[in-house]
Amino acid sequence: MRILYLYCHPLDDSFHAAIRDAGIAALRANGHDVDLCDLYAEGFQPVLTAEMRREYHDTSLNRKGIEGYVERLHAAEGMVVQFPTWAFGFPAMLKGYFDRLFSPGITFDLTDPAHVKPLLPKLRSVTGISTYGRPRLQALFVGDPPRKMITRYLRWYAGARARIRYLALYHMNVATEAQRKAFLARVSTELSQIR
Repeated sequence: MRILYLYCHPLDDSFHAAIRDAGIAALRANGHDVDLCDLYAEGFQPVLTAEMRREYHDTSLNRKGIEGYVERLHAAEGMVVQFPTWAFGFPAMLKGYFDRLFSPGITFDLTDPAHVKPLLPKLRSVTGISTYGRPRLQALFVGDPPRKMITRYLRWYAGARARIRYLALYHMNVATEAQRKAFLARVSTELSQIR
């Protein structure tokens, strides 16, 4: 399976880098073709400018400057989205990716606004991997928006038959080494089960 590994963390020596490495190793060991899209390393421009917003509904113009990212997204049969949860949401860089790429003609068909249709039918698997600085109960209290973005928002684009996973390490700021190692093992195990 061709898997788009959408990675969003600014530090190359972080725990997230270890998660990314473990995840990619598990996927490749299982025979998957992994396309690592490291938003920070690639210098992705997340800001939706006024001009881009004006062109948002024009499917002949709204891919300008992101053509390569659109091709990679359309080629994906599986997607892994890995990010830290900041202020109970996606990092701005990742939010910008969705603002720019999840547009008419790219990820959904808006020709009939009363019956919008998803355009990512090739996606058979979507996995979210995140860490939180706060405990799970606090995340639940505010609705755990990142979990919902993966398990509900992305599920719609992938369709009902796609397998959706969400792996989270809550209260990362006080996680022990044993807890971090257990999370790495969980990531490897879950990603090795993607078919």
